[in-house]
Amino acid sequence: MTIHSISTNDEPKAAASRWKEVVAKYQQPALRRGLWQLFNTVVPYGALWYLMYRSLGVSRWLTAALVLLAGGLLIRVFIIFHDCGHGSFFTSRKANDILGFITGILSFTPYYHWRWEHAIHHASAGDLDRRGAGDVWTLTVQEYIEASRWKRFAYRSARNPIILFVLAPVFLFLIKQRFPSPKAARRERNSVYWTNLGVCAMAAGLSWLFGLKIYLLLQLGVLMVAGSAGVWLFYVQHQFEGVYWERRDQWDYCAAALKGSSFYKLPKVLQWFSGNIGFHHIHHLSPRIPNYNLEKCHRAEPLFQTVRPVTLFASFKAMTFRLWDEQHRKLVGYRALENRSIETCGVALRYLRNIFRAMF
Repeated sequence: MTIHSISTNDEPKAAASRWKEVVAKYQQPALRRGLWQLFNTVVPYGALWYLMYRSLGVSRWLTAALVLLAGGLLIRVFIIFHDCGHGSFFTSRKANDILGFITGILSFTPYYHWRWEHAIHHASAGDLDRRGAGDVWTLTVQEYIEASRWKRFAYRSARNPIILFVLAPVFLFLIKQRFPSPKAARRERNSVYWTNLGVCAMAAGLSWLFGLKIYLLLQLGVLMVAGSAGVWLFYVQHQFEGVYWERRDQWDYCAAALKGSSFYKLPKVLQWFSGNIGFHHIHHLSPRIPNYNLEKCHRAEPLFQTVRPVTLFASFKAMTFRLWDEQHRKLVGYRALENRSIETCGVALRYLRNIFRAMF
């Protein structure tokens, strides 16, 4: 059984059923492992806040190092939040919802609202006709060519690395997440308001302990580290060489999971901080698998070994990808537009030459 046979020869429903059988044994949460992960993440994160505060009187370089470490732990907090949203961290739905709300406050993200938007992402990742929900703005080459100057400027700005990985994360977590979507249902809207209240209470408490100026400085630093790294992880998970994109009538869930979500092979330290989310192909295949079972699932099945990994060094090439070329079925940079223009001119010249020959 190979990925190719399932994504091309099998009927989608039969393929999905077979995949469910393969991953089913890894979907059961383990209470002990969940509690241990919660302990080794949240407790050190809380301790680091005290150490960051104390380090200000010692060395700014030490504070910067501790902020970097706290940002890494906040990514891990978000992974726990993420698992709760999928109902995979604990067996109990109520326990997942309670922990999801608490970790949502720590990560400045409303639990129910995010869960609703993220479910849309999982149901449409890799589908060219359902872009725009919980993904990075991606245009096709043809769409970019036909776009207005203003839209091209907005698109180039949005894909600029400084904006995408530095400014956008701050905007996303500090501002955008404070307002519900107009399409959100009542529970999702209320989760935004309750999370905002929780964030205000947390900010007030830490400001009382450390002082407002120090709290804002530390919180902004930690959020920038976690946000930038988090957006980069999400970007690489769906913007890599060989990624899968299809129109809706050709789109297949299993192929989108295994070919449209990367196997980001990170060093062990970064894998720990990112909560194994590099095994994103497994996660998209079955979101009910807890993060601590993703690697185990990947290694246990020979079928998954055929998924080509994206290494840390190779992943930086993803910054050169800007557009989806439907004709060649791959992500390309803006330079491909020049090649497209040359190719179009070549076709036009050949056409005129043939007409000229026919006339004379």
